[in-house]
Amino acid sequence: MKLSTPARIGVWRCGSRPLTNTLLRFRADHAVAQDSVLGEVPEDFPVKYGMVSVQSFCQSKDDYLTRPDLGRKLDAENLEILRQSCQKGAMVQIIVSDGLSSKAVVANIPNLLPALIQGLEGMGVKLGTTIFVRGGRVAVMDTIGAELKPEVAVILIGERPGLGTAESMSAYMGYNPRLGMVESERTVISNIHKGGTPAAEAGAHLASLIKKILDMKASGVNQ
Repeated sequence: MKLSTPARIGVWRCGSRPLTNTLLRFRADHAVAQDSVLGEVPEDFPVKYGMVSVQSFCQSKDDYLTRPDLGRKLDAENLEILRQSCQKGAMVQIIVSDGLSSKAVVANIPNLLPALIQGLEGMGVKLGTTIFVRGGRVAVMDTIGAELKPEVAVILIGERPGLGTAESMSAYMGYNPRLGMVESERTVISNIHKGGTPAAEAGAHLASLIKKILDMKASGVNQ
């Protein structure tokens, strides 16, 4: 059973306390999770992958963790960056955000993003300029959708780290992204990491899902 799952089973104990090795592993994994939440994606990372970089209303990690609503919005300056640097009306708008795990972005995007782009372009899908949102929440895709009006938006975002991995990413997809979009209209794939769905495989799978959303003109429970 221990070999078949990363869950903490069969850890045993010594009297009323965990074994020393178990406790040390727990503290180490907890520290990695904290580092991922509080860490930052390197400044040059978006440029390396040709992304237009913007900042949500969150100006600090404290803002991000205590005010989720601020991570869903862009101020006038950042909206102007989108207007100047990104095309409107693309079939698919790809968005990347650090979310709750900077480590997830750094670990997965190098393999996920090329696979996703290659898969969509191979199916004749026209893409907008990829956007990186620092301090973004899932619903920032609605704000971007209202501004750029793509048919479909997909946001690749770091998940809340657990004690099993701090590198897990999710992909949320929405048809006709707009302000006021409800959560049930989003299609989501989670647990994208080397111990779950590998990044390159996830990219190819997401391309197929997005093409299906385009064909059906619906996402989430509306499909």
